[in-house]
Amino acid sequence: MSNISNVGVNIAEKATLIWNVADMLRGPFKPHEYGLVILPMTVVKRFHDCLLPTHAKVLETYEKMKHLQVVDGFLTRASGYQFYNTSRYTFETLLADPENIEANFRDYLAGFSANVQDVLAKFEFDNIIKRMVESNTLYLVIKEFNSPKGYLGPDKISAVDCGYVFEDLVRRFNESYGEEAGAHFTSRDIIYLMTDILLADTHFDGQNITVYDMAMGTSQMLSCMEERIHALDEDATVTCFGQEFNPSTFAIAKADMMIRGGDPNNMRFGDTLSEDQFSGYTFDRIISNPPFGIDWKREQKAVEAEAKLGENGRFAPGLPKISDGQQLFVLNGLAKLAEDGKMAIVQNGSPLFSGDAGSGPSNIRQYILENDWLDAIIQLSTDQFMNTGISTYIWVLSKSKPSYRAGKVQLIDASHCYEPRRKSIGTKRNDITDRCRDLIVKAYGEFYAGVFGDKPTFVGSSRQAGTNPNAAHEDDNVAPGMRGVYCESKIFDTAEFGYSKIVVERPLLDETGKPVLKKGKPVADASRRDTENVPLTEDIDAYFAREVLPYAPDAWIDRSKTKVGYEIPMTRYFYQYQQPEASDAILTRIIGLENEIAASLQNLFSKEG
Repeated sequence: MSNISNVGVNIAEKATLIWNVADMLRGPFKPHEYGLVILPMTVVKRFHDCLLPTHAKVLETYEKMKHLQVVDGFLTRASGYQFYNTSRYTFETLLADPENIEANFRDYLAGFSANVQDVLAKFEFDNIIKRMVESNTLYLVIKEFNSPKGYLGPDKISAVDCGYVFEDLVRRFNESYGEEAGAHFTSRDIIYLMTDILLADTHFDGQNITVYDMAMGTSQMLSCMEERIHALDEDATVTCFGQEFNPSTFAIAKADMMIRGGDPNNMRFGDTLSEDQFSGYTFDRIISNPPFGIDWKREQKAVEAEAKLGENGRFAPGLPKISDGQQLFVLNGLAKLAEDGKMAIVQNGSPLFSGDAGSGPSNIRQYILENDWLDAIIQLSTDQFMNTGISTYIWVLSKSKPSYRAGKVQLIDASHCYEPRRKSIGTKRNDITDRCRDLIVKAYGEFYAGVFGDKPTFVGSSRQAGTNPNAAHEDDNVAPGMRGVYCESKIFDTAEFGYSKIVVERPLLDETGKPVLKKGKPVADASRRDTENVPLTEDIDAYFAREVLPYAPDAWIDRSKTKVGYEIPMTRYFYQYQQPEASDAILTRIIGLENEIAASLQNLFSKEG
């Protein structure tokens, strides 16, 4: 098991310890309300533990400077962060005066800087404090968070790890609501795969890199991108931007950004589709896992109004079906992608093929492919996410492909490139381990059609481990858990995904079986009308002559109704026929089973008789 999985277990254990605070909330709070207490308290405790080493210095600075009109700069320098707290209280001193716990805790919270106040406001924490006071749980909760297991200082828990503790807590909170499959979370094994794909063959040379996540959740994709970029070039400057419309997760993201030393003003609240907070911005890298399988009825009015702006808006190419808005996020990302930018975005299977020629989904695919922005699509295995087990795909889009990728699209089937987890987290049962990620990144980077890894072959009912000449490692060195772990890469011209949908007409026949004419031309019979999808790589007339006229000599094409469509049938491209077991082998196996059953029955009755 990879080190990622082990770290994930530690994070889950830490989150479980914090979540156990729920034991003292039973009764006054319903199970689905536990997160209303635990999430803001975790954020407050993280702030507290970060500021504790400089608390005395901040108080001293505040006493000296409080007469000035602007003191923020002095206090942030004293705290070492972009936030501070001027209250004399700490969690330790709060517990020393249980009789005045409410007043003192409110004094403590009021001492935070304005940017923290915005975070607390998003949690609507004031009402929660009232309920804890009324139920006599405020003191107990503060005491539990002040225990060693509740310590969240940066000396023990890194920003990335703390972010994943938040992520796990949010997942538990949302699971108590039974949230829909599309509202999922992205574990770090998938995030690191996305970051490594986005940063493949990238040279920063100390420059500033802007990174954007349009549905940032608690901002873990951003923090992992920053981590990976600095690992490649410690002199590079990374500026992160993100938008989120869930108040609680936005509050966590903003808090996380402040603690990491970034600009909290780059974390913005609002619905990305209807309240774009970054209009006019462009970014070097975009990484995102927006919701899928969720309708956009709430944003419909704003989205349709922007679509009418044409090229001056984000949604000119077309609109997807109202029941699934994920392609709108792709268009939003493309509108904000710099001319040399690159984006990785998670989608389900629908954007690959949904919608016929001329429909919104097909027109969006056409827009992407005819601009040559689709670089690669990577299919992941099922059971990769905490809240949904469906198959997912990483779309990699680039505004400036290298010359050898121009006009090409790489499809990678990595559905067999995973290792089962020892213990599932929600519906996440599979991990993309370090070795698996290396195979996928190698397949992407080397850009050729082949198999990477140890692909098994099946003949009849027997399994034979096959070794491909393009394998990414020697068969003798394959760990037992990795045997059969592989990914497959195929390269296509962009035109191969396109087709012309032609309308084939047949004449209306009179009672004698002759065509009905109007102005000397045959009248089309709507009941005999049919359609054909002609690949863009083929000549329509040649296709028609070969595939239609031999069977319908009186047919013709209504050219005015021809539409161009695009689809990407991943399953068809990677389908592999498995030879069924021979009938003789099946019969032999059945007879063997019958003999075993008969022998068992004879043995049973002989013992009883």
